[in-house]
Amino acid sequence: MKSRAMVLAAASLLAALAAPAAAQKVLKVGIGLSDDHPQGVSVKKFGELLSQKTGGKLTARLYAGGALGNDVTMISALRGGTQEMVVPDTSTLVSLVKDFTVLNLPLTFQTEQEADALLDGPFGRKLLDQLPAKGLIGLAFWENGFRHVSNSRRPITKAEDFAGLKIRVVQNPLFIDTFNALGANAVPMPFTELYTALEQKAVDGQENPTATILASKFYEVQKHVVLSKHIYSVWVLLLSKKTWDGLSPDEQKAVQEAAREATAFERKTIRDFSQKAIAELKKQGMQVTELPAAEQDKLRQKLQPVVAKYSKEAGEATAKEMFAELEKIRAKK
Repeated sequence: MKSRAMVLAAASLLAALAAPAAAQKVLKVGIGLSDDHPQGVSVKKFGELLSQKTGGKLTARLYAGGALGNDVTMISALRGGTQEMVVPDTSTLVSLVKDFTVLNLPLTFQTEQEADALLDGPFGRKLLDQLPAKGLIGLAFWENGFRHVSNSRRPITKAEDFAGLKIRVVQNPLFIDTFNALGANAVPMPFTELYTALEQKAVDGQENPTATILASKFYEVQKHVVLSKHIYSVWVLLLSKKTWDGLSPDEQKAVQEAAREATAFERKTIRDFSQKAIAELKKQGMQVTELPAAEQDKLRQKLQPVVAKYSKEAGEATAKEMFAELEKIRAKK
């Protein structure tokens, strides 16, 4: 009898010890950037919010610096159900949903605020609603920011200065065509390989928002940066549909609420960081230039064929809808 009681007590203890581990679900979130970049900080904030809202039953764990792969391979892992979350640039989704192309049309957005209004409105929701059919759930749009060009060869002060530079770009045809149209030699490459390529001078430069240039320490291997604002770049907070389908309705609600709150946090965090980044890049020895309005107009002219080509490829109706929405947003100012 005593032996049976001891067995039952031991079984109860083992069950009690095992219960918390079994109850908690950990969502692996992969990013290519460092954990101290605003993107990484915001993923950690999302995890905190998720844990708070579910009493610790659901949380998110950050895997930064490409630990789980690059954006393309991680999206594939989400679709296969072997990874739960990733925060890629929307440009990497174009092969799955061509409508995402329009977000990266050169020189489309004027301010971050009008981008927020577009992405948080019906047009943004229409894009996200196409993802479940591809095995993905789009929870929110996060800001990456206006992209600028850095290089190790020379300052860029006019449109013609892009000519001949080998510039690493996102693995996306629109980005390739954009820089080739400016006379540069576009080199598509995963972000995780970029620092080494810059260090070894396999490429002369790259294009990213100032927050990424600073957080990735490109100032160690680059001398010049021009605030070109050639493309506004957006991230999307993605969840595997297989993971989503395995969550209870309450857990799904908590994920959506945490994503919404983390989005407001992310946008404020990256904008604050970006404002300080330019001064810090100068402090680190980078030469920062701005293109005069006349030179920016030259860029616009050079890039018109790219805008026309990719508006057609994405679907002219989609591009027309986006530009119409932007006009409405600007009219409300």
